Amino acid sequence: MLNDFIDEKGALCCKNGVKIVPKIRELVDFAHDNNIQVVHVQEAHRKNDRDFRVRPVHAVKGTWGSDFIPELKPEEEKGDYIVQKRRHSAFSFTDFDLFLREEEIDTVVLTGVWTNVCVRSTASDALYHGYNVICISDGTTSQDEDMHVSGLRDIDIFGDIFSTEEYKEAVKSKFSQDEQVV
Repeated sequence: MLNDFIDEKGALCCKNGVKIVPKIRELVDFAHDNNIQVVHVQEAHRKNDRDFRVRPVHAVKGTWGSDFIPELKPEEEKGDYIVQKRRHSAFSFTDFDLFLREEEIDTVVLTGVWTNVCVRSTASDALYHGYNVICISDGTTSQDEDMHVSGLRDIDIFGDIFSTEEYKEAVKSKFSQDEQVV
């Protein structure tokens, strides 16, 4: 949830992105209140990144476009972790897998923009790395509803699709059964 994807002046603005900000904020607050690890993924490209051969220049490391939107800035004092990436998947050439394994986390819960691109790519790689996958349907979006639904449909083949409320209820149910939840 970076400026270049959410702000209307952003290089790859996802016009529906601003609509999911309150749901993601709700989920982050819920995670903090329930001792669930929050990981923020930050696209941070090199100035002449190869990705720019097929996409507009966006989210260059250290620029406004690569910064998190104000409503969803990482709260490192609460234990939030930041993974910087240069490709669609948060697993591709990053330390995301290492971090999750060190923290003994077995489930990845996904939110964010471009359900059909970055969210789906990260979901696929999470599966390939052996993680359970949950995608939050009202905490993800794409440029249009068809793209969003396409991404969710793909993820639904191997992961679970929950609304924010369904996810929170599932977590509360697991807590009441004394199960560890991520």
